Amino acid sequence: MAPTPAGAAPPTLVEASLKGLCPRCGSPTLFRGWTAFSDKCRVCGLDIAGFNVGDGPAAFLILILGAIVVGLAIWLQLALAPPFWVQALIWIPVTIGGTMWSLRITKAALLVSEYRNAAREGRITP
Repeated sequence: MAPTPAGAAPPTLVEASLKGLCPRCGSPTLFRGWTAFSDKCRVCGLDIAGFNVGDGPAAFLILILGAIVVGLAIWLQLALAPPFWVQALIWIPVTIGGTMWSLRITKAALLVSEYRNAAREGRITP
């Protein structure tokens, strides 16, 4: 399989993460759903299922985004004192959307980094 089209450079980490591009060929085939990876790239055949990103990004992002949302909700409550339903109407979609959007980007960034650095599970060779 050809790594990239003739003369084309593989996508940068930022570009591949934001657009969901295959780290080898640059085609938009990294995801099959919003946050689920494809099994393999339909263009170059890269085995995407062989990479292990894990659940670390989810926990990390929820904690960071949760702190930001709570801070903004407290600020809004102190500044404008809206009713509870307004707070819920604002912050529930912001939290869910922010988590899903940032999870997609961080999972892609970790996968692209793993591909570029040829990172694999630790093995002890005899």
